[in-house]
Amino acid sequence: MGIADLFLLTPASLLGALVVLLLVYLVSSSSFSSKADGREPPGPRPLPLLGNLLQLDLKRPFDTLLEFSKKYGSVFTIYLGPQKVVVLAGYKTVKEALVNHADEFGERDPLLIASELNHGHGVVWSNGDSWKEMRRFALTNLRDFGMGKKACEDKITEECGYLIEVFKKFKGEAFDTTRSMNCAVSNIICSIVYGSRFEYNDSKFTTMVDKTNKRIQLMGLWAISPSMQLYNLFPWVCKWFSGRRELLKHFDHTIKQNLELFSHLKETLNPQMCRGFVDAFLVKKQHLEESGVTNSHFHDENLMMTVSNLFAGGTETTSNTLRWALLLMAKYPKIQDQVQEELRRVIGSRQVEMEDRRNVPFTDAVIHETQRVANILPIALPHRTCQDVTFQGHFIKKGTTVYPLLTSVLYDEDEWEKPHSFYPAHFLDKEGKFVKRDAFMPFSAGRRVCLGESLARMELFIFFASLMQHFRFTPPPGVSEDELDLTPRVGVTLNPLVHKLCAIPCEQ
Repeated sequence: MGIADLFLLTPASLLGALVVLLLVYLVSSSSFSSKADGREPPGPRPLPLLGNLLQLDLKRPFDTLLEFSKKYGSVFTIYLGPQKVVVLAGYKTVKEALVNHADEFGERDPLLIASELNHGHGVVWSNGDSWKEMRRFALTNLRDFGMGKKACEDKITEECGYLIEVFKKFKGEAFDTTRSMNCAVSNIICSIVYGSRFEYNDSKFTTMVDKTNKRIQLMGLWAISPSMQLYNLFPWVCKWFSGRRELLKHFDHTIKQNLELFSHLKETLNPQMCRGFVDAFLVKKQHLEESGVTNSHFHDENLMMTVSNLFAGGTETTSNTLRWALLLMAKYPKIQDQVQEELRRVIGSRQVEMEDRRNVPFTDAVIHETQRVANILPIALPHRTCQDVTFQGHFIKKGTTVYPLLTSVLYDEDEWEKPHSFYPAHFLDKEGKFVKRDAFMPFSAGRRVCLGESLARMELFIFFASLMQHFRFTPPPGVSEDELDLTPRVGVTLNPLVHKLCAIPCEQ
């Protein structure tokens, strides 16, 4: 429901809605007119009630923010309804804030709907001691259960085999890669978190994957809508908005399925032989309880929210990056030729290993350029200043919401030769060797950098290189490369639109 939907309400409901809008107007007018310091970041003039919402392309808000940065500078202010937001744009500014001023900009600013779902628990939307404890425990145990190690590489290699067999079943005919790719990538985080993988035809597993992806999409679409602004101010009035109800429905389903998984893991728990993250958490919780610790952060709510965060983060972004990679290979067949020639020459038909990455610089460059161009997370999840800070000459008050504009980093015209083109040479020197680029920041940076970065890097290389060994990806019959649409579907992340590709088996 948006503001336009008010005209569909009954007279009584319309009167109530108008009262709400009047209250919003009064509150927002007050907030817009108050200036604590003349050195606050500049920005477009907001309207009462709506702020700058009418100036934003709500389907692609990051594009509008990028345009604002060209006019108002790399640190500027916008209003989402009455909510003040400071936007950080460009590689140098984002890095300075998130890395050099990590303490000041390191808090998370949870959306109201996120707080309602997570209650301040988990590792994504939490702050303070709970966040520190959960992030530390998650990092330690993700590494213990293989993240970044040979054990995890073996899991990915095994899953590649299952995924390749699924692709072969289509016998070169066009198909949608979404479900199988999501399941394959999700199985890696599942094996680390739950201690086991799931079959692709397991309806409970596929439903959980689908609902998690849908929830992420809905969160992004609703985050800056007029409905969200009303809800943020008057949740008791607007709690029946359809977007909120749908989000809660998908989230409740995920909670229910996790409770079933946790119940089985508890029944079969062996403290001497932990199978995954959930086991390790349960053992830690049990140990603290037996020691008489009553104020621990190791409780059921933190377990549920942390696992939910890990499952979502370990499924959606990596699987969609891989889908972008295959789509780009079909779009640019000459680049696909170069990738496959390099893989044949260096690796041949044997299984891809992580050690191979240093010897296939072009393939590695293509993966990095896919991440850059795909721009999966155009706006980092919102940060919040934990104290008053003067940044690049601008005064930013404690508690201010901050949006690091990652798309402005990945497309920074001062950092990339061809920022708006798919150009793998961005990551190659004149001799064809791979080069790191400082402005490559798809995982964000600083205290809130993606904790699964090393896992994602390993997955992207092994899955992509293995699929390139076995298949040539082309558009469906009757569709040319030029007709393949690279327009993203917008949510919290940017995903490819629904499409089909042909996976033509290569001669081995």
